[in-house]
Amino acid sequence: MPRTELQDSGVREGAGILESRLTRLSREEFARDVWARTAALTREASDFSDVLSTSAVDELISRRGLRTPFLRVAKDGATLPSSSFTAPAGVGATVADQLDDTALWRAFADGATLVLQALHRTWEPVADLVSGLSTELGHPVQANAYVTPPQNRGFDAHYDVHDVFVLQIEGAKRWVIHEPVLPDPLRDQPWTDHRAAVADQAAHGTPHLDTMLRPGDVLYLPRGWLHAAQAQGEVSVHLTLGVHVWTRYALAEQLTRAALAALCDDPSMRRSLPLGTRGPGGADGPDDVDGTAGSCGSDGDMDLVREHLLAAVAEADPAPLFHRARRSQGRPAPLGPVAQLTALNGLGTTSPVRLRKALEPRLEGTRLFTRVGHLDFPAPDLVPVARLLDGQVRTAGELGLALAGRLLRAGVLVPADR
Repeated sequence: MPRTELQDSGVREGAGILESRLTRLSREEFARDVWARTAALTREASDFSDVLSTSAVDELISRRGLRTPFLRVAKDGATLPSSSFTAPAGVGATVADQLDDTALWRAFADGATLVLQALHRTWEPVADLVSGLSTELGHPVQANAYVTPPQNRGFDAHYDVHDVFVLQIEGAKRWVIHEPVLPDPLRDQPWTDHRAAVADQAAHGTPHLDTMLRPGDVLYLPRGWLHAAQAQGEVSVHLTLGVHVWTRYALAEQLTRAALAALCDDPSMRRSLPLGTRGPGGADGPDDVDGTAGSCGSDGDMDLVREHLLAAVAEADPAPLFHRARRSQGRPAPLGPVAQLTALNGLGTTSPVRLRKALEPRLEGTRLFTRVGHLDFPAPDLVPVARLLDGQVRTAGELGLALAGRLLRAGVLVPADR
């Protein structure tokens, strides 16, 4: 049976983020017992003070010049309008949607929850954690932080359309978890479409888990699992890592798109339907009221379309579309333009370089696909390019100065320290 509460069993040397920081389970154990199956709580999974803190929250809100939508404010289940906590920042910074720290303080003191969104774009320790976890899971990951004053809650019971890891950073928060009313919801099946069932389950169903999260605890929830949380006697800060899982339905979408793209080249599929067509099951022409006329009626057209579509699906290769979509769902590691230019201008045979992280590189034939575009290579360059994909530090001399310079200029290679 899947375990609801996971205990500290020690961490193997070289374990990944999933095991060393989130669940104390190996990737294989987590995949077998927990992933997409059940909620699971790990007590004292890790010390997350290196990832986020209340002082980091204060810095982000008051000193980093954040703008909406990098922050939402919620109270008693409702989201406040951004106009209530944004304002221009004076001479030289008159952009109107910057966070107003005074307005945010007043809302927070009045019981509102502050939601720092897409924190993997604005706080480096979170970005590093998210990037590593995404690589490990094979699914895109994003991060939000929730800062809730004592005895308050931000949102009513609901479910997410992505899996989540909840990392309690500071304070304590009570979580009440119920099993899904819609298992494995897709991205276009939000909880608001099932509001009545969600409210009934939350009000009358037996909780699967009713527990207090304290600093270092981690809660995993598959998509669809209902949850509501309330801060206790002090400010609560928790980080939610949202795993936007790929599904079989998503693969079906890619396969269908590939098949439809192939049908564009089929002259019979581009042909116009007869004049006066009424659609499948209908009569075609104005005189064809009994549905018996001709061999080019709508039902015949539909049979032909179905035949050609099934053949196209059987032959379609969804891989290019899949990998393109996968690359589009994340960003490569940060790149400093000044450091990059300095490295390019000073490039020598002993210059250390490495592949830029989180590029999602994929070498197909003579073409390298990455999140910053694709590059074609002559045959002699393919071996050193393939060697780069292991992410290890190389010297420009190992690759060849011309190749190293080209990849630095493209933003594929970055300077590295030995």
